Amino acid sequence: MLDDLSVTQKVPPQIGSWIIDFIHHIRVERQLSELTCKNYQRQILSALNDLNINNWTELSSDHIKMMLMRCSKAKLSTRTINLRLSVLRNFCEFMVTKEYLSNNPVAVIQALKQSKPLPKQLNVDEMSSLLSFDTTEFLGIRDKAMFELLYGCGIRLSELTGLDLCDLLAGDEVKVIGKGNKERRLPLGRQAKIALELWLSERDKLLPSSDQKALFLSKRKTRISNRQVQNRLDHWAKQQTLYQQISPHTLRHSFATHVLESSNDLRGVQELLGHANLSTTQIYTHLNFQHLAQIYDQAHPRAKKK
Repeated sequence: MLDDLSVTQKVPPQIGSWIIDFIHHIRVERQLSELTCKNYQRQILSALNDLNINNWTELSSDHIKMMLMRCSKAKLSTRTINLRLSVLRNFCEFMVTKEYLSNNPVAVIQALKQSKPLPKQLNVDEMSSLLSFDTTEFLGIRDKAMFELLYGCGIRLSELTGLDLCDLLAGDEVKVIGKGNKERRLPLGRQAKIALELWLSERDKLLPSSDQKALFLSKRKTRISNRQVQNRLDHWAKQQTLYQQISPHTLRHSFATHVLESSNDLRGVQELLGHANLSTTQIYTHLNFQHLAQIYDQAHPRAKKK
């Protein structure tokens, strides 16, 4: 749960109370994740530093434009600025529905144009290299199971760390809760199943009789955090001499790219990734095209450079 006092301690009550109500709304009624709620709160509080208002009823489109100018001067990325704008737009719309504001001053402000970089992914050989480590160490066995799940099922980092023991289902399936609290069931591949069985054996040694329900645990026997997963991935990337920046999301992108390359089933990939809209999944068709273009450049006689 978010600490409501963290808002009221920083801003006047007449401003902070609406932030608290909005965060409660998106958490309870829209069922957004705790991570998203914290990010929304952070963006609103950051925007307040540039808005110079004492009450939300004072907010105008001129205030928003001034905020955008200050964000640009601070050299914030276009992505960050647009995120802040989007959060403010949703927040003001919430206050309009509650009849606190007569109109949404952010509605007339257009988002900044930004290029959409293609997601980074590892090729099959690089993924095999990353996952090829063998270890009898407690942390290594756990790490391999986590990475095999991230790549083998294409799940999000928050979905991984949110897994409980009861989410491992009969028939070699795993149940995950995605964005919007939507449930989906995914098949477990052979390598992921082997890695999980090894980890469950180690986990039972660590907690032979415990009510701790989390699937993946830290050294302190508590649910592993997102940051810890990233740190362990960094560790193993260096160990396997993959000197490039790899995130848990890189494994998800790699999963989507490799499945699409093999199957050409965009709808199937959409279901596996848990995307609400097909347009989100279509980014991987561009990655697939890049792969095909590389093959063409290397193989076609008209494409080869002399």
